[in-house]
Amino acid sequence: MTPVYLDTARPDEERVQDLVARMTLEEKLSQICFAAPAVQRLGIPAYNWWNEALHGVARAGAATVFPQSIALAATFDMELVQKIGDITSTEGRAKYNAARAEGDSGLYKGLTFWAPNINIFRDPRWGRGHETYGEDPYLTGSIGTAYIKGIQGNGPRLKAAACVKHFAAHSGPEQGRHSFNAVVSEQDLAETYFPAFRRCVQEGHAEGVMGGYNCINGEPACGSRALINDLLREEWGFDGYYVSDCGAIKDFHKGHKITASVEESAALALTSGCDLNCGQVYPHMRQALAMGLVTEEDVDAAVAHLMMTRMRLGMFDKDCPFDAIPYEENDTPAHHAVALTAAEESMVLLKNDGILPLNAKSCKTIAVIGPNADTVEILKGNYNGTATEHYTLLDGIRAVAKAENPELRLMVSEGCHLWRENVEALAEADDRRSEAVAMARRADVVILCVGLNGTLEGEEGDANNSYAGADKVDLLLPLPQRRLIREVAAVGTPIVLVNATGSAMALGEEAELCNAVLQVWYPGQMGGLAAAEVLFDKINPSGKLPVTFYRTTEELPPFTEYAMQGRTYRFMQNEPLYPFGYGLSYTRFAYTGLTAVPAPDGSCTVRATVTNVGTRKGSDVAQVYLRLIGAAGRVPRCSLAAFRRVTLEPGQSTELHFTLPKTAFAEYDTQGREVYTAAEAKISLGGGQPDARTAALTGMVVPTTTVKWGGWQ
Repeated sequence: MTPVYLDTARPDEERVQDLVARMTLEEKLSQICFAAPAVQRLGIPAYNWWNEALHGVARAGAATVFPQSIALAATFDMELVQKIGDITSTEGRAKYNAARAEGDSGLYKGLTFWAPNINIFRDPRWGRGHETYGEDPYLTGSIGTAYIKGIQGNGPRLKAAACVKHFAAHSGPEQGRHSFNAVVSEQDLAETYFPAFRRCVQEGHAEGVMGGYNCINGEPACGSRALINDLLREEWGFDGYYVSDCGAIKDFHKGHKITASVEESAALALTSGCDLNCGQVYPHMRQALAMGLVTEEDVDAAVAHLMMTRMRLGMFDKDCPFDAIPYEENDTPAHHAVALTAAEESMVLLKNDGILPLNAKSCKTIAVIGPNADTVEILKGNYNGTATEHYTLLDGIRAVAKAENPELRLMVSEGCHLWRENVEALAEADDRRSEAVAMARRADVVILCVGLNGTLEGEEGDANNSYAGADKVDLLLPLPQRRLIREVAAVGTPIVLVNATGSAMALGEEAELCNAVLQVWYPGQMGGLAAAEVLFDKINPSGKLPVTFYRTTEELPPFTEYAMQGRTYRFMQNEPLYPFGYGLSYTRFAYTGLTAVPAPDGSCTVRATVTNVGTRKGSDVAQVYLRLIGAAGRVPRCSLAAFRRVTLEPGQSTELHFTLPKTAFAEYDTQGREVYTAAEAKISLGGGQPDARTAALTGMVVPTTTVKWGGWQ
């Protein structure tokens, strides 16, 4: 007779209950660690839960490398991001199936992807910020949900399992994260830090949630029953597995000093609802049981969650439809084409005095200068796969510009080291400066390629170096690059600055010295080709900033403070250098006919017409912002409430229609409760924020209307 847990005609809940009931205590204890051994007598294969897929399958060899997460957010294209998630899970299944056939069940070979990172990029100094979708809760929730849906699919079985991280208020500093306590008000938690997680769980149905290293208001994120059980499971309805960040449970006794022993740490995590330990603490659960700190029922609950995820992945089905995905579906030209599209859509034109787009046919010599001109490091970001095809910025410029003008001369120099005083180890300071200046004097235009890379901003342990460590110390480009820009600019040759960073930079001086500024992020394997297509008029730039570019480091609140006041576009007081939602185009879009009509259920219908009034085909991101007027408590200065990416031919128009739910108009009191006290709301719809800085940079005023209605009370 077929055991219940192998009977595909039975509900998954019954199958999992039967499977857990058949396991011995020792077998169950073996399954709550990330490297779970096989249980041969029950046909449970060995499985390693630790796998990564931040922007494509990571750390497992050849795979398509899409733009880093912050760049994907800059597309404001949920359909594209969902497609990237779908490709990622296809490649993940292809690699999993091939590895399993070879008897390999090791690290980075599984189907449980610990992505996406949906933490709020609250401070541009945070090194891991480029793993996120930016500073806005609504954008983060939208892009995160799209990626999850792509990864998991919509069938009866998960193609792969997404895991959102790091729950919940975890965004630096990297140094000291193993002992850091984030002090966050209930209002800020409800208003900023929780919404993306709630949406990804309830709308995206994320199969996993990962807790952070830090404490939140004195409780460890992986040992808080209030967060994991009461909020996540009971209130939000999460029914997947909860996993610790790697080594986070050890921090209970070693970093936070909340527990006195490894056994107490194991017990606190398990009884709080942490099902899976990435680390070496849960092997001590036997002693915790013997000490009476946990019960076998606690273990059963965790194992049931873990086995349910494996059941949903089809691991106990005789014929899972995804088992047939061959290795040939990994790293394909079609997938590379999507990576190119993503890179094209992600790039944000910050400044253009008319120099762009460049005409290769009218140039005799172009000088490509800078430490990021010909390096693959800026393509990768972090948590990346291995690209089998890639284009550096120089590769892309050579491919696109030389195709237009075979006689074009490209002069190339590093100009300076990324952050050191000299390029060559046995050389004087500024050893490439004169070479770069000489090239600039002889060129028709300079393409100056600067920025950072994943070794300068990233996760603790990945990005530690003598320049800054994992986090940034300030928002300035490294000094050697700033000197290079000044020296090259003094020549007088027109300059296009190409900035590759994963975060906002204070580019005020650079913008003054250069004729154009293009933000390319960490653009993935096809990034250099995409940048060249933008520079040389093959693609119209259409990316929008998912973060605020501040003018100075000094205007930021202290990095360790988690209060949102003074942070991000929603709560900042100063005028930004470049606002959230901003990005230029080679064409122009006009928004007309804005109306906003409230409904009895508290929702509001917003309509307008957008027209391409320029001379080129292009895409724009129509953005809806809300500002509550007359609220009883603190509310954001404005908040993104909806968006839609549109592509139009010159002269073409399209109608925009958004339905904002009642919750879009919610406020949060000091206890984190949802309330409605505003008498009216200002609703704006256009290609950016309804602020003076956006209007000054674009020459376009975003239409705004006022809705007065008492139904919110």
